[in-house]
Amino acid sequence: MSQMQWSRLLAPTRLSDRRKGAVDEVGRSPFHKDHDRIIFAGSFRRLGRKTQVHPLAENDHIHTRLSHSLEVGCVGRSLGMMVAERLSANMPEHITPADLGVIVQAACLAHDIGNPPFGHAGEYAIRDWFRAARERTPELFNGLSDAQMEDLLTYEGNAQGFRVVTQIEYNQFSGGMRLTAATLGALLKYPWTVEHALEGGKFGAYQSERELLAQVAERVGLKRQSPDVSAWSRHPLAYLVEAADDICYALLDLEDGVEMDILSFDEVAEVLGQIAGLSAQDEFFTDLARMKAEGVSRRRRMAMMRGVAMDRAVIEVVDAFVSNEQQLLEGTLSGDLLRYCQEHLRAGVARAKQMARERIFKNARKAKLEIGAYTTLGTLLEAFIGAAYELHSTGTTNYKHQRVLMLIGENTPEPSWDLYASYRRMLDFIGGMTDHYAVDLAQEMGGRLRGD
Repeated sequence: MSQMQWSRLLAPTRLSDRRKGAVDEVGRSPFHKDHDRIIFAGSFRRLGRKTQVHPLAENDHIHTRLSHSLEVGCVGRSLGMMVAERLSANMPEHITPADLGVIVQAACLAHDIGNPPFGHAGEYAIRDWFRAARERTPELFNGLSDAQMEDLLTYEGNAQGFRVVTQIEYNQFSGGMRLTAATLGALLKYPWTVEHALEGGKFGAYQSERELLAQVAERVGLKRQSPDVSAWSRHPLAYLVEAADDICYALLDLEDGVEMDILSFDEVAEVLGQIAGLSAQDEFFTDLARMKAEGVSRRRRMAMMRGVAMDRAVIEVVDAFVSNEQQLLEGTLSGDLLRYCQEHLRAGVARAKQMARERIFKNARKAKLEIGAYTTLGTLLEAFIGAAYELHSTGTTNYKHQRVLMLIGENTPEPSWDLYASYRRMLDFIGGMTDHYAVDLAQEMGGRLRGD
């Protein structure tokens, strides 16, 4: 069976780079430049005011998309470096463990860069608005292809993230961040378009980036799932990005639950102990009890518990990757890497996710704020999509829509553009908003005028 090759998978060439003969500095590989380009991007900075799990949280200790992405990046870097050490004989000569680590880290940093305000609730709000609009005002979609329609009905943060890094940030519609093919390949958790979306609408590129997806896949040598289909097997390093994200979700969602007094320390400590492979009789739990008796803060005890669980999870994910390298290169691995880890880790992560679903995600405050997200995004979509449609269909806009489009500035669509391209620009603007900006703008559009 044919398989992907590390020499192509780790290609340092950039998908789009207008500079000729550029020389990389000593000690700073192309992959380290990818990392830095993401870190300094405005779209990355705005993650600091976007929802991770709890919208508009007032507690400074609660994770945002930015702190989550940084932590996922740290775990991903460890996974990448350890895999490179273990598989050093299989790696190209130009690749060091630090290189592989920073490829995974950079992809981890960018993995949520396309998420809209309010996280997954924002995704659902945008999808549901377009579905309702299709029934209410079907003329808004005249001339769109079936695939373009599905893109709009299935706003997907992963696909928007690919658009951000390849089109929007820095060199707008001229290569975007101009990242290396290796980093882009690792970022593509779902290397296919909406026609091949998984359950829940998971896909990695909109129709507008269809050709860019194909270019990345060709450059790094991803295996096409079948001839003439815009769907490929994952880059092996995408599994490490996914594992880093899952580890952080499992551990840190529960930590936030304790911080917000939704979960108790003891029940979370039990789950983290299971992830770490510890029994209730382990000396570690005795130490935790002693620290509590000595007045050590809950946060410090939780941090120690999290560190032990994370260390164990990283080691086991690396073992799973190395053991399944052949299937990863053949594109035949079924499921995620956690499936191939020891039972205590699989069961512990599953238990953590179930606890989050049943206790954290159903929290009353979270539910009320997510309902508010629907109102906020509905107001914004009504205004911006309405303005784009009027501009496209009539070549001009009324005064209100002129003011709406003024907010977009240089990214305002031209009347000659096709409707899909115009809508994509509107969604770029709305999707890039922080939670607070989206709320403030929607309230002002609804008549709350502050005059400042």
